[in-house]
Amino acid sequence: MKKLIGIVVLCFLFVYSYGENYRTETYLTKGWRFAKGDFPDAELPEFDDSDWEMVNIPHDWAIFGPFSRENDLQKVAVTQNLESVASVKTGRTGGLPYVGCGWYRTTFKAPAAGMVSLLFDGAMSEARVYVNGREACFWPYGYNSFHCEVTDLLNKDGRPNVLAVRLENLPQSSRWYSGAGLYRNVRLIVTNRIHVPVWGTQLTTPYVTEKLASVRLKTIIRNAGDKEIRMVTRIFAPDGQMAACKEETRRVDPEQQFEQNFLVELPRLWSPENPSLYRAVSDLYVDGKQIDCYTTRFGIRSIELVADKGFYLNGKRRKFQGVCNHHDLGPLGAAVNVAALRHQLTLLKDMGCDAIRTSHNMPAPELVALCDEMGFMMMLEPFDEWDMAKCENGYHRYFKEWAERDLVNMLHNYRNNPSVVMWSIGNEVPTQCGAKGYKVASFLQQICHREDPSRPVTCGMDQVSCVLENGFAALLDVPGLNYRTHRYKEAYAKLPQNLVLGSETSSTVSSRGVYKFPVEKRADAIYEDHQSSSYDLEYCSWSNVPDEDFALADEYDWTLGQFVWTGFDYLGEPSPYDTDAWPNHSSMFGIMDLASLPKDRYYLYRSVWNKKVPTLHILPHWTWPGREGKITPVFVYTSYPAAELFVNGKSYGKMSKQKKTDGPLALQSRYRLMWMDVVYEPGEVKVVAYDETGKSVEEKTIRTAGKPHHLELVPNRTLLSADGQDLAYVTVRVVDKEGTLCPADHRRVSFTVRGAGHYRAAANGDPTCLDLFHLPEMPAFQGQLTAIVQTQEVAGEMIVEAKAKGVKSGKIVLKSE
Repeated sequence: MKKLIGIVVLCFLFVYSYGENYRTETYLTKGWRFAKGDFPDAELPEFDDSDWEMVNIPHDWAIFGPFSRENDLQKVAVTQNLESVASVKTGRTGGLPYVGCGWYRTTFKAPAAGMVSLLFDGAMSEARVYVNGREACFWPYGYNSFHCEVTDLLNKDGRPNVLAVRLENLPQSSRWYSGAGLYRNVRLIVTNRIHVPVWGTQLTTPYVTEKLASVRLKTIIRNAGDKEIRMVTRIFAPDGQMAACKEETRRVDPEQQFEQNFLVELPRLWSPENPSLYRAVSDLYVDGKQIDCYTTRFGIRSIELVADKGFYLNGKRRKFQGVCNHHDLGPLGAAVNVAALRHQLTLLKDMGCDAIRTSHNMPAPELVALCDEMGFMMMLEPFDEWDMAKCENGYHRYFKEWAERDLVNMLHNYRNNPSVVMWSIGNEVPTQCGAKGYKVASFLQQICHREDPSRPVTCGMDQVSCVLENGFAALLDVPGLNYRTHRYKEAYAKLPQNLVLGSETSSTVSSRGVYKFPVEKRADAIYEDHQSSSYDLEYCSWSNVPDEDFALADEYDWTLGQFVWTGFDYLGEPSPYDTDAWPNHSSMFGIMDLASLPKDRYYLYRSVWNKKVPTLHILPHWTWPGREGKITPVFVYTSYPAAELFVNGKSYGKMSKQKKTDGPLALQSRYRLMWMDVVYEPGEVKVVAYDETGKSVEEKTIRTAGKPHHLELVPNRTLLSADGQDLAYVTVRVVDKEGTLCPADHRRVSFTVRGAGHYRAAANGDPTCLDLFHLPEMPAFQGQLTAIVQTQEVAGEMIVEAKAKGVKSGKIVLKSE
């Protein structure tokens, strides 16, 4: 005990013994000049950029449009969609002008002494970075973080340094909207000569119980030579109290790492339900002088795979209730924004989602940090192509030379994040069916094992026959199947892992608030209005509806759960309207639409996944002029086992979820309550839900809407941060006098924002809408749309007003501080 007290006192002495900054990290956000196009000599300090546009970073130059069929016209066969004949594709990358060159220029100051690095969280794409006219680095892959040490390129006389970045997107370089520009953050890092480099620590928790955990920290130290390094590391618990501390002195060979081991008593284990985070703060000393301070945030948790039984987190079996997400933020484009990411994750959390697959690219660091904090497990996936092409100018051009460097960057960047529980080395790569495809998979998996032995590796495989026969699936730590639910049992029986992960599932298509009759389960349903039905029974030929994946997870221990395609609609890939079906230019797979508004499917997943809060949701809406007397089925998505349906007081009977039924919707009867014989008559639909004992526990009512009367504004938040980056998402609803949504209203809405904020963008979720997001007007779609407003760097009130012809305007007041 006396020894422990001595260590604690010693560590507190070190805490308060320094006040000097030993490293600085500055975000280069403001003061950038941008121009689209190529400019000879734009890297030179004397180049005149005075007529270029002033922008802040992150910045996506292509999201401002305009939309055009010609922007991404392609004639291709999408082999992963089982196509063998090339056809004209439109809207495949969102119909936005992402192709071409763009230049960014700014200046920065740096000290005369020390080491200086630039860290790019992502630059789309083929980035060439210049400092004072000389090339500092080249990094082709637009999704990856990279850094370059620029000390020798800096001005030594105190003059500002000129940073220039050239980016280029080639045509047919993506299968979805990639964004364009410096769409993620850029940081300037200054350290002493002897220092911990970028991503220079690796922290693992080799032994974890509820009573005790071991923590192992390995630290890379640059330029130490033969000097002795004294390192004092303090581990702080989530409440800020010090949980462990060590001081050690040793010489470190350039090829070695400085290793320290700790014990943490009664650790707070990280999980989606309790995302507890620790910090390891390491102070480095040479010759009695502190030369660096490096902080590593981490979580204490264990992960295990057990054949025949599944995935275990902290010793408890659980199944992934995950979604796949592309990186774009809908109307904001690819430019990363923490408030937008938090908004998405908040909606997913309420749905019961506990996992994210980054599809199909390295994520923004802000997303991973939020998943650490909010409690989402993550599967990080770097590649959509390996050495064989999907796109003419895709990543296959760089795979041989760059794959290991790209993968190592991702592993080093995120191997300390507790949310990351699995690496995926690829998605539906054509290489999977090659005679030696398993060798490429083995190469990538071995890199993951070498750099991070603590996590398993998977790959999203869609060609099941190939991978079961050629050894590709057998060598992976976790075999991941994209769709192909009818092959799960076969894969389980043939593969040595005796486990199957739904690495990509469902791909049900729907348009929010759109319902098609008759109601039937259909693949590749096409309609004149280019929409899909929100009865959630339509899907692509290669996919399925959600109930099949629910059943697999419920029935078999050896299934690890699923990652649904997708959590949110995204720009590009407008299946099933991708074959010359302009103006479709966004996906329809999302559980939420491009405006971040939940579709009916959101409540289906919520009814199964969210065990904490009950769900009771009715569809469709009940405003159907012209359908009087016609069959209009009513579905109820609920976490309760039974419910009774009433239309204008008339009961259509009490219905319970059925595990064993016959008919075309037999499986759906396990997860949905469906009254298929309801006759439409205007008025009121009421559902009464019952618990397991037969007791009435909740009611919900929907009504036929009257004449549109006013605009209702509903913000996701009313108090924001005055940091110039925070966002509020304001749902705008066209409603009748009683506040009932008018579900067929498409009138145009205009916006004004006054005070301590400004209008940023709007979206309505209509995959055929060509209105530009950044203009302050947008038509409603099925009676709703979303406006996004952004704070300024001054506290105060924001007055947000929406106006439309024929209805009363809506107004709300938001505050920032």
